Amino acid sequence: MTHLPTLLFATLLLCLIACGGESPYRDLNKNGKKDIYEDISQPTDKRVENLLAQMTLEEKAGQMFINGAAVNKDGSIEKNPALVEGFAAMLPSAQENINTLKMSHFNLWQIPAPQILAKWYNNLQKHAESTRLGIPVTIASDPRNHFSDNIFAMAANGFSQWCETPGFAAIGDEKLVERFADIVRQEYLAVGIREALHPQIDLATEPRWPRINGNFSEDAQLTARMVTAYLKGLQTNDLRNGVACMTKHFPGGGPQNEGLDPHFPFQKGQIYPGGQFEYHLIPFEAAFQAGTAAIMPYYGIPVGQTDEDVAMAFNKTIITTLLRERFKYDGVVCTDWGLITDLKTPAFTWPARAWGVEHLSEKERVKKAIDAGVDQFGGENCPQHIIDLVKEGALTEARVDESVRRLLRQKFQLGLFDNPFVAETKVADVVGNPEFQKEADAAQRRAYTLLKNEGNTLPLSKPDLKIFAPHCDSTVVTRYGKVAQTPKEADIAIVRLRTPWVPVKSDIPMAQGFHHGDLDFKEKELADILSICKAVPTIVDLYLDRPAVVPEISASAKALLANYGASDAAALDVIFGKAKPEGKLPFELPSSMEAVRNQKADTPYDSKNPLYKFGFGLSY
Repeated sequence: MTHLPTLLFATLLLCLIACGGESPYRDLNKNGKKDIYEDISQPTDKRVENLLAQMTLEEKAGQMFINGAAVNKDGSIEKNPALVEGFAAMLPSAQENINTLKMSHFNLWQIPAPQILAKWYNNLQKHAESTRLGIPVTIASDPRNHFSDNIFAMAANGFSQWCETPGFAAIGDEKLVERFADIVRQEYLAVGIREALHPQIDLATEPRWPRINGNFSEDAQLTARMVTAYLKGLQTNDLRNGVACMTKHFPGGGPQNEGLDPHFPFQKGQIYPGGQFEYHLIPFEAAFQAGTAAIMPYYGIPVGQTDEDVAMAFNKTIITTLLRERFKYDGVVCTDWGLITDLKTPAFTWPARAWGVEHLSEKERVKKAIDAGVDQFGGENCPQHIIDLVKEGALTEARVDESVRRLLRQKFQLGLFDNPFVAETKVADVVGNPEFQKEADAAQRRAYTLLKNEGNTLPLSKPDLKIFAPHCDSTVVTRYGKVAQTPKEADIAIVRLRTPWVPVKSDIPMAQGFHHGDLDFKEKELADILSICKAVPTIVDLYLDRPAVVPEISASAKALLANYGASDAAALDVIFGKAKPEGKLPFELPSSMEAVRNQKADTPYDSKNPLYKFGFGLSY
């Protein structure tokens, strides 16, 4: 290939990039020969060691950080805030971080259309190949395939849109979970996302915690079955065809005190009043057996469970003694985002989630996490701290090599050194294609959980019903009956509700968007709902991003359904019998807030006299 005329070589290169083929840059070094790490015929471990031996300390340190990257609306990679949406516009571009910090891992938040993302990705990989060692970029993402757009998951934005993970636990079908994950895999691969910052397998044992809609269930065995299928579908048996999963949040983030989330200073510790620390490990044991490529510890302090009360990622007993030694885990361990540096703005300061080690400097925090056994720092851009620690003699380069070896191994396993590019022309054929969405729509319907059906009210079958549906799209309602403007005009009411929440008082704006607080409907809102139930036979459809407390509504409604992220069309198909509800509650619904407050945060299904028990669900 070195003897090809320059123009022909360049033309071939562009063709291969556009077609998703192997780049010639990957074949030859400056002397016209393959280096060992570039040779696909060599064993992975040998390739890793060859590359590691050629890396400078600066290049090694850069691998140990992953942070958000902005995706320009035109697919270009140069920094241009005018071409970027949201928070990422304030960040350095990925190109800048490759050049100056030697980083090669980035995660994405808001993105433009999938076709533009693929173009940006290819441009970024082309730039990465032009660097000294040509280390390819790994792109990671939070979930992008679920129904609701919330602070823990990205808007589907062209990707197939499914129910949230509690819905899969409600269905309980491992083959469906594996199929879902396989579709996610195909869509991610099409645009260059090669690392999933999921699955989340915390247990929903404290019903007030805002992150329950990202979990599967409060039941450890059910969650273990779900994560096994999930990892099989997304990673496959060969990561060259898969997406590396960063399973979270070790050793289980569910038992939060009063359900408050440790993203913020008002909650720094996880509590275990029921002595159930081991119970929360059960899903992670399944994830280890299934070969999860990476693990993310959570922010909180495991209060009273280890020799020092410091957050998981700084806790050597959690990362080394438990994860590395007891479970023999040798994959990548990456912190959750923002443990080292404070986020400072003119309006507020969001402190680093360095719970238990707030008194340490940034550099000291980096050292403590590495000493604990961490390989990579999420949401941070400060490799200089590692460089300084090594130069000062506080950290050995051999210890840095341990972590970089794991990170490089994952890149080789993903096949990024052999062909990092995607086929831009094929993105539209894969991402969100109609067949995938048809399967997603069916899952939304299957997950529906029928909790009450007085007098076999459901499914509705009378033609030309006058329907009062205040929270539904009227154009969807007209497919099933006539739209009534008030309850008094209606034959039936369909009221779609969301589990209540109460914003916390905080100077940090993001804290106010977390669904903290009580789970019951308060006076005015409850009275309005009950007045509809009194005026007309009412079907209540309740979105459960957390376990709602609805005894009065349950008593007054003719029928009560629960969903885990579903469209109006899905709801009405179930209500009118075009689809059947198959779901069983993946967590219990408490009977009162008093019962919630009396629960043990770490113990499953322990509220007194629950309104609906774990596993409950009727059918037609």
